[in-house]
Amino acid sequence: MDEVLRLFDDHVSTPYLYPSSWPAESPIRQFVSLLIIVYLGAVTLYLGTASFCYFFLFDKRLMQHPRFLPNQIRTEIQYSMVSLPLMNIPTTAMFFLHIQGYGQTYDGVSADTWLGYLSLPMEFVLVVLFTDMMIYWTHRAFHHRILYSAIHKPHHAFKVPTPFASHAFHPVDGFMQGFPYHLFPLILPLNKYLYLGFFVLVNFWTVSIHDGNCKVPNLLKPVVNGSAHHTDHHLYYNYNYGQFFTFWDRVAGSYRTPSAFEGDAPVREVIERDRRSKIEGRRTEPEFKETVSTPEMSDGEFRTLKRRGATRRMVAS
Repeated sequence: MDEVLRLFDDHVSTPYLYPSSWPAESPIRQFVSLLIIVYLGAVTLYLGTASFCYFFLFDKRLMQHPRFLPNQIRTEIQYSMVSLPLMNIPTTAMFFLHIQGYGQTYDGVSADTWLGYLSLPMEFVLVVLFTDMMIYWTHRAFHHRILYSAIHKPHHAFKVPTPFASHAFHPVDGFMQGFPYHLFPLILPLNKYLYLGFFVLVNFWTVSIHDGNCKVPNLLKPVVNGSAHHTDHHLYYNYNYGQFFTFWDRVAGSYRTPSAFEGDAPVREVIERDRRSKIEGRRTEPEFKETVSTPEMSDGEFRTLKRRGATRRMVAS
């Protein structure tokens, strides 16, 4: 993040935002700049990835699901845009700590780094495993009755989420979902570019598990906690808390085989309801017969009416 801050200072803040008397080394100036960078980055990632997933991956038939809320997408976006600035304040504080040298982020990879030339791949694996464990237990804790109503319930208002629900969190909830990524380099060394890369990756992943599209390779379905798992989490609450993998759900007894894997995805309910509606509609359609109903009259009266009708048609023509 220090490289991003330097570029922002060189090309934006120094020439356009701050007075020349305010040095770039000022901690307050650095924090303000980081706050702007993190907010703009988060909003861009959120709106960009969520829009892409919505237009190209999300199954629009889910919007006909009986548990899909009126004006749900607008509500998801509004809630996210209100929460993002607040959750970005503690996120910025974590980046600021690392820039000030309190973490163990480092530049480059060489034989002298803590794992040598294997540092990058090993750190990637360690971060994924560490954050997967931390986010599982954090997420599960937020489902405790003491915390659920106060913090996590707003996210579960969306029973059938769209990609735009991915960031619709209470600010505390949203920050804590990302906190393990900042905690890792306070404990163990982490390449600073990998650290920044994970900040981007987790935003992509968070959107992807809310897109309702269950395209996970069959070989990985038992292992990867994809959108099928997370869709069931929104519907049934107490299952599939995991971030990347199903490991902790299986170990802790909260794993549920996704409905989509058993041919009972939420979109199936929409399809079945439409099918039943069409069948019921055909059954209730009135049968129209080509019959002529005339009041009882004598043959003479009937012939007189026919002659009057013929006369009117001749006049009209």
